[in-house]
Amino acid sequence: MGLYRYHIFPRLMNWVMAGKEFRRLRMELLAQVHGEVLELGIGTGLNLPHYPKTVTQLHAVDPANPLPKIVTERTTSQSFPIRIQHVTAESLPYDDRSFDFAVSTWTLCTIPDAVKALREVGRVLKPDGMFLFLEHGRSEDESVAAWQDRLNPIQHIIGCGCNLNRRIDQLIIQAGLKIMTLDRFHMQRLPRLAGAMYKGQATRLD
Repeated sequence: MGLYRYHIFPRLMNWVMAGKEFRRLRMELLAQVHGEVLELGIGTGLNLPHYPKTVTQLHAVDPANPLPKIVTERTTSQSFPIRIQHVTAESLPYDDRSFDFAVSTWTLCTIPDAVKALREVGRVLKPDGMFLFLEHGRSEDESVAAWQDRLNPIQHIIGCGCNLNRRIDQLIIQAGLKIMTLDRFHMQRLPRLAGAMYKGQATRLD
């Protein structure tokens, strides 16, 4: 399982999620980002080329360190400083009200306690800060959602902790954040079980 988890699976995900449609969605989500930014689950750094030059510094957390050579190449090619810490999102090592933006792309499906992590996001966002999210999760189609429930135990294993059936919007609200925009859609060329997307913006309540 170690070979699959630390070598085969990261390479597969890096290849799949570098596709054209993934790149387009990342670019759209990140176009407005500026200032001090936090990214949850940086993975192999696929978001990095899509951050605008208005970013002054990027902090990223990820308990894993997949394909470190590729991550190093992607971080050194950016114009802004990047600091990655291999810690969990449930306990962020940052002061309150530190960030202009927090970003999560295809990450909340895997974080063990997503609500706790999102509460941490609310804590470290500035009062006018914004949380941007682009995630897959539970389908609006009840028949598809039922199959997501049935297959989720298998997906959790082969996806190295990924869950098919999380209601991303409910997790965000439960964590005490306010959703400002939410776009639900099916991502092209993905199976219906994995293609239900949640894209939007959220802010602190205070």
